[in-house]
Amino acid sequence: MSKNVLIVYGGWQGHDPAETSHLFAGLLEQAGLKLTLSETLDSFLDAELMGSVDMVVPVYTMSSITREQEAGLLDAVRERGVNVGGWHGGMADAFRDNTEYQFMVGGQWVAHPGNIIDYRVNVTDQEHPITAGIADFDMHSEQYYMHTDPSNKVLATTTFSGDHAYWIDGTVMPVVWTRAYGKGKIFYSSLGHVIGDFDVPEAREIVRRGLLWAADSL
Repeated sequence: MSKNVLIVYGGWQGHDPAETSHLFAGLLEQAGLKLTLSETLDSFLDAELMGSVDMVVPVYTMSSITREQEAGLLDAVRERGVNVGGWHGGMADAFRDNTEYQFMVGGQWVAHPGNIIDYRVNVTDQEHPITAGIADFDMHSEQYYMHTDPSNKVLATTTFSGDHAYWIDGTVMPVVWTRAYGKGKIFYSSLGHVIGDFDVPEAREIVRRGLLWAADSL
């Protein structure tokens, strides 16, 4: 049976929410999933819609969400087992005042020292289907420094040099993880500041596989 995926995008436009959402919507459709794209957080209030989806992809950097909208999403994940997948600030720098949402995600962006820089992503789990066969690779983008949940299952990391913030020299930071939240399962990758970041094949493939994994289709 084909899985139903809801992508809700908007918020701060600097992360190319429409462009990245349509990119991955196309990749998921190629894999046989059914896609619904929405530009309103009120989608989380639609009981019929939320009762029909298997996975939600939030692409909504910063902004705000009402308690009712948040509950519509989190209750579906926690109680019904709707899964969630996403990338960069569209998922882990959304709704900064909503700590329960952050609890679901498993992390929150706090800094990107040096802004756009060269850095390396180290794939630390070669057994997981999301990262199997993917070698370490380089990015020229924001290197996300995050507050992360120690219960996350980390699949890839990056190490900070200290060139832009000397006190974090040598800090190893999760980049890709999975986790549980209630009955739902969560996928997250911090890669993907702008649409061009997904020209890096490894960055695009990790998110493609991660979304398929979260949709129980990998």
